Amino acid sequence: MDQDFSKYSTNEQIIQRAKENLAQGPWDYLVGASESETTMRRNRQAFDSKAFRPRVLVNVSHIDASSTFIGHKLRIPVMLAPIGSLQVFTPDGGAEATKAAGAFGTMHVVSSVTQPDLEITARATEFPKSYQLYIHGDWGWTLEMISRVKAAGYVGFCITVDTANYSRRERPMLSNWKPVSRRNPPDPKWASSVTWDTIDRIKSEAGLPFMLKGIATAEDAKLAVQHGVDVVWVSNHGGRQLDHGQGTLEMLPEIVEAVGGQAQIVLDGGIQRGTDVVKAIAMGADAVAIGKMQGWGLAAGGSDGLTRVLEILEEEIQIAMGLMGVTEVSQLNSNYVCDALPVISSHEMSSWVNMPEPRIR
Repeated sequence: MDQDFSKYSTNEQIIQRAKENLAQGPWDYLVGASESETTMRRNRQAFDSKAFRPRVLVNVSHIDASSTFIGHKLRIPVMLAPIGSLQVFTPDGGAEATKAAGAFGTMHVVSSVTQPDLEITARATEFPKSYQLYIHGDWGWTLEMISRVKAAGYVGFCITVDTANYSRRERPMLSNWKPVSRRNPPDPKWASSVTWDTIDRIKSEAGLPFMLKGIATAEDAKLAVQHGVDVVWVSNHGGRQLDHGQGTLEMLPEIVEAVGGQAQIVLDGGIQRGTDVVKAIAMGADAVAIGKMQGWGLAAGGSDGLTRVLEILEEEIQIAMGLMGVTEVSQLNSNYVCDALPVISSHEMSSWVNMPEPRIR
């Protein structure tokens, strides 16, 4: 790496470098969403519609932003979400993301549709990592994948459940660009036929802490708990699947109530600032996961760029906690947030005041 990423003071600088490094197609794949991109904007709007209620005269000379997820300590409650085709952002793809997660001290949930293969990625760091599987074959294929995941030493197993059909993501369509995972797509019947019975079979066979990613309602959260799921992952795929859905932070309160402490909760979708992390944790999430931020860091400078993204998020989290009168993540609760009117037009770049409006090419 020919750059000293410690000189990057803000994640806005990281994103600007990523834009310089990426061709238009991969950039559109990373920053865009489905159809009108309403769901993606609502992800940001949900965070922009919450304000803090800080407490003062608290000794905040020492702040611990660490947390625990499925029995493993995380330096901050921010994990790396599973993203397909990471190799279009950096040559070593998922292995670079895992390397950054290990160097920083957080968990990478590795996508089954990124390269290199799961065994090579697993060897990139000794830090605990989990695996996310898309169902792209019959039961025999699924059993083989589960066996490989367990043999490679992954500590958690995740199924994404909001991809019964692949969506229309129009930014890369306009660029006439397809991610690697879509150039020879699998038969869609496998993903579209997954049911709760399928989940039960996979969970029993995997025998690992089990996550369901893509829960968007209290009804499905209750079903997840009834089926013994360990982690309910609140997600709308970053707005990249069903358009005109709610923002994930909007969904969170009803899902927290439905889960009732019987499973851990992860949230993704629109996380771009340390203050976003703090809001999500205060409202009941145990951890969040980053997608776009992960891709931007990798595109800017591989594992070094992504590690710096995480360091900046950590600093933002610690500052927010100190100014709110909170010294540990476990102290955050709904008393620290309230509803507020957004003051900006929410879009994928609206967290940074110097970034251009969306769709500027």
